[in-house]
Amino acid sequence: MAEVEIHAGHDHAADEFGRRVGVIVGVIGIVLAVVTIGSHRAHTASVISRTEANDQWAFFQAKKLREHLLDVGASLAGALASDPARVQPLLEKFSKDRDRYLHDAEEIQREAQAKEDESLHQERRALRLDMGEGFLELGLVLSSLYFLSKRRFFPVIGGIATVIGAMLGAAGFLA
Repeated sequence: MAEVEIHAGHDHAADEFGRRVGVIVGVIGIVLAVVTIGSHRAHTASVISRTEANDQWAFFQAKKLREHLLDVGASLAGALASDPARVQPLLEKFSKDRDRYLHDAEEIQREAQAKEDESLHQERRALRLDMGEGFLELGLVLSSLYFLSKRRFFPVIGGIATVIGAMLGAAGFLA
């Protein structure tokens, strides 16, 4: 009895273009992993910077509140004093403390604004990396469709998407 051979699929050893597409898909996957990690780290840095900015703004508000309370205290002490000479040292202390709080608040405000600017910068970086990640995923999927359809236009379109994604990813890392 003769043996019957059943050939399923294509001869992958003879498909040189398919082997190249397979290697390119692997490289796209590696680049995608790097961009994805960079995107996640940029998002984390953005959240940390935003939290630090929020903390600085709360500290700024506390300093401004203390400054205002000293103004109110000085006004009350001056208005209610029967002997203005007796409250003069207290008013001078209040004025000195109020000036210190005013100076501290200005410095804290600068720090808070710098943290907020850093957070915005990280958010823009993360957006570029996210867009790069999306295009790289698109390139990976489109290029992989070659193995199902054997149509060469899928890796070509996937390559275009990959180039766009790699450029966006590079822009995210360099920003």
